[in-house]
Amino acid sequence: MVWRLETKRLLLRVPAPFDVPEIVALIGDFDVAKNLSRVPHPYGDADARGWIEKMAEARINGTEYAFAVTRKDDGAFLGSVGLHKRDGAVFEFGYWLGKPFWQQGYATEAARRLIAFAFMELGLGHVIAGYFHDNPASGHVLEKLGCQPDGSDQRNCLARGHSVYCHKVVLTRDGFWKKKAA
Repeated sequence: MVWRLETKRLLLRVPAPFDVPEIVALIGDFDVAKNLSRVPHPYGDADARGWIEKMAEARINGTEYAFAVTRKDDGAFLGSVGLHKRDGAVFEFGYWLGKPFWQQGYATEAARRLIAFAFMELGLGHVIAGYFHDNPASGHVLEKLGCQPDGSDQRNCLARGHSVYCHKVVLTRDGFWKKKAA
């Protein structure tokens, strides 16, 4: 299986212990953490090390595939994209970038490569995702990928300490390839 994914500007690779300082600095920003369901706030070194270890084990078990998003030209750590098995069946994908890297097209570029991995390498027929109602930028990324609305629900957000209204989406293999070709 391929554990290094490339795009024009990015290298997606397995998160490593040397990423801990950058992970903590970027995801430790409440403006980033509040958009994610499974990230506590505050976020420290132990959280980052635990996440890296958990992702290594989950990758072996085939239940999660996390990638560090880095820039090719200077190796800067930007954030992470990943897939995780939800409710033991379907894979959900997600992404986050540190604030200095917002609104530069990196999220769409990294997520597009992750989804190609899901469909080509893992052979999935569809994936799901969600975004909090007060994070329309994430919804825009999902729309650009070809995601279609699939209802809504309340989803727990560890950083906020309560449930948040969440828009759910689904992306089929055919929908993704059609959108990518357009």
